Amino acid sequence: MASNYKLILFLGLFIISITSSSASTSTSTTSTTSTPTPTKLSSFNVVTFGAKADGKTDSTGAFLKAWTAACNSINPPRLYVPRGTYLIEKLELRGPCKSTSPMTVQIDGTLVAPPDYRQLANSGNWIVFIKISGLSVTGGTIDARGATFWACNKNCPSGARSITFNSVTNLAVSGLTSMNSQATHMVISGCNNVVVSKVSITAPGQSPNTDGIHVQSSTGVTIEDSAIKTGDDCVSIGPGTKNS
Repeated sequence: MASNYKLILFLGLFIISITSSSASTSTSTTSTTSTPTPTKLSSFNVVTFGAKADGKTDSTGAFLKAWTAACNSINPPRLYVPRGTYLIEKLELRGPCKSTSPMTVQIDGTLVAPPDYRQLANSGNWIVFIKISGLSVTGGTIDARGATFWACNKNCPSGARSITFNSVTNLAVSGLTSMNSQATHMVISGCNNVVVSKVSITAPGQSPNTDGIHVQSSTGVTIEDSAIKTGDDCVSIGPGTKNS
């Protein structure tokens, strides 16, 4: 078990994909060139759907409403969390979504778990993304406030993982900070083609079972340029995982 070690992973994956197309038609007197019309981005601000950036008001319902609207958009969708602190209970963000473009979740604020650890500790997961094809999660901080859970020493629940990606393909997570998870900070399960970069994951050295990133039953996972310092494994690899 690695308890107090900072893991920095430089795997150096940088992929550039450029696709260009042009069409031209000509006649004996004229020549025209047509270009595709840019697709408009559809942005869904959680505050517009009722989220409160006070760190006290439960904003779970507002996040779900914003996600539903974004997931039903046929234009490239973006779920936007502006600056501020948002209290979130268990949150399941499910696909598949309607747009053929990737879903972007841009977090400029901080998400905090309920102060009473028992509200999450038997749920297994705090924030979950499920069955999505094309997902980018960028920026922001999630703070599970796990200290009171770690202190439990009698009749203790199993604890909640902070953020889980389940059955997600073409996943990119970048610039995310995860703090004080009750249990594992990030779980990647049943996913394909994943890049995790520039994330920061921290928990005190004495915090039990606070693995940084756990990968299982997944293919093509890259973790790079990230700092992980927790009370347990920095990165753990479960069965059914391969890079090919």
